[in-house]
Amino acid sequence: MRHWRLPEVETPNGARSPVVLHSKEGSARAVLIELQAGEALGDHRVKESALLLVLDGTVRVEAADEYVDAESQTLLHFEPDEEHSVTSDGGALLLLLLAPWPGEGHYRGDRPERSGLSAS
Repeated sequence: MRHWRLPEVETPNGARSPVVLHSKEGSARAVLIELQAGEALGDHRVKESALLLVLDGTVRVEAADEYVDAESQTLLHFEPDEEHSVTSDGGALLLLLLAPWPGEGHYRGDRPERSGLSAS
Protein backbone atom coordinates (compact mmCIF):
# COMPACT_ATOMS: atom_id res chain seq x y z
CA MET A 1 0.00 0.00 0.00
CA ARG A 2 1.14 3.52 -0.77
CA HIS A 3 -0.34 6.63 0.80
CA TRP A 4 0.09 10.41 0.72
CA ARG A 5 -0.86 13.27 3.02
CA LEU A 6 -1.68 15.61 0.18
CA PRO A 7 -1.31 18.92 2.07
CA GLU A 8 2.26 17.86 2.93
CA VAL A 9 3.38 17.07 -0.64
CA GLU A 10 5.62 19.86 -1.91
CA THR A 11 4.68 21.56 -5.17
CA PRO A 12 7.53 24.09 -5.42
CA ASN A 13 6.83 25.41 -8.92
CA GLY A 14 3.05 25.55 -8.92
CA ALA A 15 1.28 24.51 -12.12
CA ARG A 16 4.60 24.46 -13.98
CA SER A 17 5.66 21.37 -12.07
CA PRO A 18 2.72 19.07 -11.24
CA VAL A 19 3.59 16.15 -8.97
CA VAL A 20 2.73 12.72 -10.36
CA LEU A 21 1.77 10.71 -7.29
CA HIS A 22 0.85 7.51 -9.08
CA SER A 23 0.98 6.34 -12.67
CA LYS A 24 0.33 2.82 -13.86
CA GLU A 25 -0.14 2.03 -17.52
CA GLY A 26 -3.50 0.40 -18.15
CA SER A 27 -4.82 1.74 -14.85
CA ALA A 28 -4.81 5.37 -13.72
CA ARG A 29 -2.68 8.43 -13.05
CA ALA A 30 -2.97 10.72 -10.00
CA VAL A 31 -1.44 14.19 -10.20
CA LEU A 32 -1.23 16.93 -7.57
CA ILE A 33 -1.36 20.44 -9.02
CA GLU A 34 -0.93 23.73 -7.20
CA LEU A 35 -2.32 26.83 -8.84
CA GLN A 36 -0.75 29.89 -7.31
CA ALA A 37 -2.79 33.10 -7.13
CA GLY A 38 -3.62 34.22 -10.65
CA GLU A 39 -2.44 31.01 -12.33
CA ALA A 40 -4.51 29.07 -14.84
CA LEU A 41 -4.62 25.86 -16.77
CA GLY A 42 -5.81 27.42 -20.03
CA ASP A 43 -8.11 25.76 -22.52
CA HIS A 44 -7.03 22.16 -22.82
CA ARG A 45 -8.32 18.60 -23.11
CA VAL A 46 -7.06 15.16 -22.18
CA LYS A 47 -7.67 11.78 -23.80
CA GLU A 48 -8.70 10.18 -20.51
CA SER A 49 -11.78 10.52 -18.34
CA ALA A 50 -10.70 13.12 -15.75
CA LEU A 51 -11.78 13.73 -12.17
CA LEU A 52 -10.62 17.00 -10.61
CA LEU A 53 -10.91 17.42 -6.84
CA VAL A 54 -10.41 20.86 -5.30
CA LEU A 55 -8.51 20.12 -2.11
CA ASP A 56 -7.95 23.71 -0.98
CA GLY A 57 -8.80 27.17 -2.29
CA THR A 58 -11.21 28.02 -5.07
CA VAL A 59 -11.15 27.75 -8.86
CA ARG A 60 -13.33 28.75 -11.76
CA VAL A 61 -13.81 25.88 -14.18
CA GLU A 62 -15.16 26.58 -17.65
CA ALA A 63 -16.30 23.94 -20.14
CA ALA A 64 -18.41 24.56 -23.24
CA ASP A 65 -20.80 27.38 -22.40
CA GLU A 66 -20.94 26.87 -18.65
CA TYR A 67 -18.78 27.56 -15.63
CA VAL A 68 -18.57 26.51 -12.00
CA ASP A 69 -16.97 28.41 -9.15
CA ALA A 70 -15.64 25.44 -7.21
CA GLU A 71 -14.46 25.64 -3.64
CA SER A 72 -12.62 23.13 -1.48
CA GLN A 73 -14.12 19.62 -1.48
CA THR A 74 -15.74 20.04 -4.93
CA LEU A 75 -15.31 17.17 -7.39
CA LEU A 76 -15.62 17.76 -11.14
CA HIS A 77 -15.69 15.24 -14.01
CA PHE A 78 -14.64 15.75 -17.64
CA GLU A 79 -15.26 13.34 -20.49
CA PRO A 80 -12.31 12.39 -22.71
CA ASP A 81 -11.52 15.26 -25.14
CA GLU A 82 -13.85 17.68 -23.30
CA GLU A 83 -12.24 21.10 -23.58
CA HIS A 84 -12.03 23.03 -20.31
CA SER A 85 -10.01 25.60 -18.40
CA VAL A 86 -9.24 26.08 -14.71
CA THR A 87 -8.29 29.42 -13.14
CA SER A 88 -7.70 30.55 -9.58
CA ASP A 89 -7.59 34.14 -8.36
CA GLY A 90 -6.44 33.21 -4.85
CA GLY A 91 -4.63 29.91 -5.41
CA ALA A 92 -5.75 26.29 -5.08
CA LEU A 93 -4.50 22.77 -4.55
CA LEU A 94 -6.00 20.21 -6.95
CA LEU A 95 -5.94 16.45 -7.31
CA LEU A 96 -6.33 15.23 -10.90
CA LEU A 97 -7.21 11.58 -11.59
CA LEU A 98 -6.95 10.29 -15.16
CA ALA A 99 -8.34 6.90 -16.22
CA PRO A 100 -7.74 4.71 -17.98
CA TRP A 101 -4.10 5.74 -18.24
CA PRO A 102 -3.08 6.46 -20.90
CA GLY A 103 -6.29 7.08 -22.81
CA GLU A 104 -6.63 6.02 -26.43
CA GLY A 105 -4.81 8.54 -28.61
CA HIS A 106 -2.90 10.09 -25.70
CA TYR A 107 0.50 9.57 -27.29
CA ARG A 108 1.00 11.28 -30.61
CA GLY A 109 3.86 9.06 -31.78
CA ASP A 110 4.51 5.35 -31.81
CA ARG A 111 6.32 5.39 -28.47
CA PRO A 112 4.80 6.63 -25.22
CA GLU A 113 6.48 9.42 -23.32
CA ARG A 114 7.55 8.15 -19.93
CA SER A 115 7.71 11.37 -17.92
CA GLY A 116 5.68 14.49 -17.21
CA LEU A 117 1.97 15.18 -17.07
CA SER A 118 1.48 15.34 -20.84
CA ALA A 119 -2.08 16.68 -20.67
CA SER A 120 -2.98 16.39 -24.35
